[in-house]
Amino acid sequence: MSDTETAVQLVTREALNARITFHETLQAMEADFSDFSFDSAETVNLFYDRLEDRIAATGEDKWFFLVNLNGTRIEPDAWLAYRKRGKVLNLAHSMGSVRFDASEETRRQIERAANTEAFDPNLFETRDAAIERIKSLPSKRVTRRVQHDPNYVEADFARRLSFDEEAVIMEVDFSHFTFHHSRDVNDFYDFIEARIKETDRKWFFLVNLNECQIMPEAWVRYAHRGKRLNIAASLGSVRYAVGSETEEDIRMRATTQGFEPNIRNTREEALERLAHMRADVIARIGGQS
Repeated sequence: MSDTETAVQLVTREALNARITFHETLQAMEADFSDFSFDSAETVNLFYDRLEDRIAATGEDKWFFLVNLNGTRIEPDAWLAYRKRGKVLNLAHSMGSVRFDASEETRRQIERAANTEAFDPNLFETRDAAIERIKSLPSKRVTRRVQHDPNYVEADFARRLSFDEEAVIMEVDFSHFTFHHSRDVNDFYDFIEARIKETDRKWFFLVNLNECQIMPEAWVRYAHRGKRLNIAASLGSVRYAVGSETEEDIRMRATTQGFEPNIRNTREEALERLAHMRADVIARIGGQS
């Protein structure tokens, strides 16, 4: 049994849901990490996948984060994933994060990260003190959505998208492209979805990720839009990139989000993988006829 399968059995969706509470009056999302062991990157990803999904379901982008760290353990193998997923979630959705009742070991880990990455750990001994701190913070819910200025125009996307009708491949070129925030993600994916809708069919996706940068502020939206597009319009997706941080992040999320990352080093290797996938689809259709 793999580590991921073990994590799924021990950390159920229902158990994680019970640890996530939204306090509308306080405009706070409370994450109960009490007596919880982040024993692996897979466990971290399971919890943060659920946090992202629950926040998305509220329809509200911005919340204060109230985090119960009583008895929480973050094992060394899980710390990098915990720090990365926490940073991404905070940049995407937090108006301010306040933590309480941390053990000495966890407190030291968080304070070291705060010193390195220049954020206020906001650690308090009690929940009441943490709530008082949240009450003193200014709400950023001026509008329902944060409005980012666009960084790109439609022509920037058009030259990066092509369709090979004979091979049934939609190729999107994210190489040397930076998704700075959710607006960049939405603008690009709106364009892709509109072009696919015009074709009135599904496609195999070939995605060039060489030197693509997905900034932490953009990651949550990128993951959501990519998943939605794949479910709606993909016959199979293959990505290619060499040793990028984006590749690492995709592989990390794939462990718990039920998709095969299908990342190859080169375009030629990616096309070869797509050819196998297309043959499997044809064989499956033939077997059903």
